[in-house]
Amino acid sequence: MKRLPILLIYSRIVLGAIIIGLSLLQPSFFRAIIITLIALGLISDIFDGIIARRLGISTAKMRRMDSTVDQFFWLAVVTSCCIIAPDFFKSNLTPIIILIGLEAVCYIISFVKFRKEVATHAISSKIWTLTLLATLIQLIAVSHSAILFNVCLYLGIITRLEIISIFLIIKSWTNDVPSVYHAVLIRKGKTIKRHKLFNG
Repeated sequence: MKRLPILLIYSRIVLGAIIIGLSLLQPSFFRAIIITLIALGLISDIFDGIIARRLGISTAKMRRMDSTVDQFFWLAVVTSCCIIAPDFFKSNLTPIIILIGLEAVCYIISFVKFRKEVATHAISSKIWTLTLLATLIQLIAVSHSAILFNVCLYLGIITRLEIISIFLIIKSWTNDVPSVYHAVLIRKGKTIKRHKLFNG
């Protein structure tokens, strides 16, 4: 039972690889299958942390691994979307590069300052993940997105800037920082209250 959270984390690596394979081969009903696999990936991402905390085995190392695998999974989904809807990415290349650039800056700051990868698991980022999920599903289903993409873009920029701010505020690496406000509390040496379901 204690291995279940780890298995759920690693399952997203397998799902990501299958998603890319389906987007390349494009068999019958590949769009519906990919959307189903994305949903499974999201479910595994939600429950690996919840189960780990329920079992009392949620560690900083596990949270870091969870974040790294999340990056791979979503990169696989985005790659799949690029294959399925290349024209959309060509016409929206600049804003996408800006968003990817901000994500890269988050990792650069984290590695330079703390020598560790991003694992803030901020609440706003979780909300953005749901928006990103909806946008990617729309792209996979119909190969285009307008209003939803713009919402996802601006929310993504805001949440990346929040993560950067968190890293600039805290003095030492800390996983599961819900917001900038909590980062300020941590800097002051105060104990923060984390949600028992969504933070460690």
